[in-house]
Amino acid sequence: MLHYELFYTTGPSDEWVVFLHGAGGSTKTWSYQLGDFRDHFNLLLIDLRDHGRSKDIQPPFKSYQFSIISEDIKQVLDQAGITKAHFITLSFGSVLVQDLYMRYPELVDRLIIAGGIFKGNVFIRAFVQLARFMNLFLRYSTMYRLFSYLLMPRKRNQTARRIYQMQAAKLTQEEYLKWVGLYAEFFRLLHHFYYQNLRVETLVIMGREDYVFLKAAKSFSKRQSKTRLEIIKLAGHIVNIDRAHEFNDMAISFLKKVDNKDYTPEDRSWPVPTN
Repeated sequence: MLHYELFYTTGPSDEWVVFLHGAGGSTKTWSYQLGDFRDHFNLLLIDLRDHGRSKDIQPPFKSYQFSIISEDIKQVLDQAGITKAHFITLSFGSVLVQDLYMRYPELVDRLIIAGGIFKGNVFIRAFVQLARFMNLFLRYSTMYRLFSYLLMPRKRNQTARRIYQMQAAKLTQEEYLKWVGLYAEFFRLLHHFYYQNLRVETLVIMGREDYVFLKAAKSFSKRQSKTRLEIIKLAGHIVNIDRAHEFNDMAISFLKKVDNKDYTPEDRSWPVPTN
């Protein structure tokens, strides 16, 4: 099955938090979260199929569907004996948890979506079509490096950009093309999830400089009565790395059901990462 890592809390809680990375990522995506979250929760970090240390997963498939990825995740939860957990996802991981939630809603307690993808609007459709076109003449490693600069262009994004480029390099061209095959279901899944009524408390955390996905996140959050949106200044698409301390504070408070009306995240003064 998938490679996964378990971390047991140093505190009294028996709650579980499951972390799902985005396309090209790995468990390393959450390195900046481990220390803070282990004080409060048991943690499960998963390397998705073909990512990180999840190589040669059985059974093999010539192409992928979202159902395959959801079953991979469900199998890990069953193996770990987890029947209900909070989920934290990033980027394309937000699409995967959308499918998982629609198949197994009983698994999800509270949900945190960082840098989420919610709606196939014109800009996002154009972005995906450009990626598909570039597949014709660029290798995955080259294309991913290019798109990482398009999504994370600023100097303060360089740590997140470097981490994702290093992890994405572990995918082969053949593995990447299998994930591209999810395109056939991608927009249909987004449409279904966007218009359903979410029954779990959800926190969406976006970087103010996430120019590709922020608009759809705002629209999605307004539609959902149980969803709250937080926007972090001086952060881009990989918000959990760009502004890790602020992200952790928001996420842990939400999962612990802390409702501090005096807390205004955008006014918090965290040091800006410089490397």
